[in-house]
Amino acid sequence: MRTEEKRLRVIIAEDNAILRDGLTSLLVERGHEVVATVGEATGLSEMVAEHLPDVAVIDVRMPPSFTDEGLLAALALRRSHPGVGVLVFSQWIETRYATELLAAGAGGVGYLLKDRVADVSDFVDALRRVATGGTALDPEVVSQLMGAARQQNSLARLTPREREVLESMAQGLSNAAIAKALTVTERAVEKHIGNIFTKLELPPSDMHHRRVLAVLRLKG
Repeated sequence: MRTEEKRLRVIIAEDNAILRDGLTSLLVERGHEVVATVGEATGLSEMVAEHLPDVAVIDVRMPPSFTDEGLLAALALRRSHPGVGVLVFSQWIETRYATELLAAGAGGVGYLLKDRVADVSDFVDALRRVATGGTALDPEVVSQLMGAARQQNSLARLTPREREVLESMAQGLSNAAIAKALTVTERAVEKHIGNIFTKLELPPSDMHHRRVLAVLRLKG
């Protein structure tokens, strides 16, 4: 490590013990200090408060449910310790909370995919950028976040009635059942569904079922 480079103080939140130890060894070998490691997201806040690191490396899916505990912990960390850099390092892209994590536009945040980091130096450089207030985002993460944003913008174009029809479709109701539930004619339901397909940019296709794709947009 070059003498002018600051020695980073790092916390690692990763449930996989092998990867956690591997990251620790990798960083220590390059002259940085891993001040603490945790295997569950619930222990992250206390460790950060105790050690005040430069940056925390956080996995997305951690115990107990292995869904989004890591990202929720990262959001909480950004609120409680805005001066601590947050690098999400995972094989999963969770667009819902990742968007919130990056929405403020402030630096000191990153999101890299484990399977796409081919060079150790690239990872360390990204960690340094985040620790010093910069950003480090995998292009695939950016692509999926932009796609999610476009979907939300499309949904925002729906009228309240069209939204009701789409939500009824998501429940598996037929056009006749939707008409009965909303006290409208089947012809009106068909018109609403046509408008939904248009606003969600779902043209007729022999390859895809537009009704299913529309519901996936709602649930996405």
